[in-house]
Amino acid sequence: MTSIPMTADGYNRMQEELKQLKSVERPAVIKALAEAREHGDLAENAEYQAARERQSFIEGRIADLEDTLTRVEVIDVDKLKGKQVKFGATVTLADGDTDAEVTYQLVGEYEADISAGRLAITSPLARALIGKSVGDNAEVTTPNGHKDYEVVKVRFK
Repeated sequence: MTSIPMTADGYNRMQEELKQLKSVERPAVIKALAEAREHGDLAENAEYQAARERQSFIEGRIADLEDTLTRVEVIDVDKLKGKQVKFGATVTLADGDTDAEVTYQLVGEYEADISAGRLAITSPLARALIGKSVGDNAEVTTPNGHKDYEVVKVRFK
């Protein structure tokens, strides 16, 4: 069984999603199914079919979350330190072409959300950054072509 690295924040978000699905979403869909059954012929009942699809999605997501959570290895980023980029690091990068700066935290792939600044450790950019220090350059091939970044800051929250 392969362990899944994850920050404590990511683990907590996943636990909250599971709790929401079990305590709110699941009961709501069961109620919707009961109401739809009362409308008669299930074969032609769109509400019933939609509720069944929603129930299937919820149950699948619950199973997926439960499986993932049993394999998670929580890494406490607050206890990490150093000058090199590694899992959990918050890295500020300067684009080699535009000097525009972006900041990402390197996290597990199940908690990645690029719009929130969380970059999956398995992404090409994160792999290029591992082991780099402030002042080092990282070269990455992206779908838009070759990109160069300079590591401006490395910190652990």
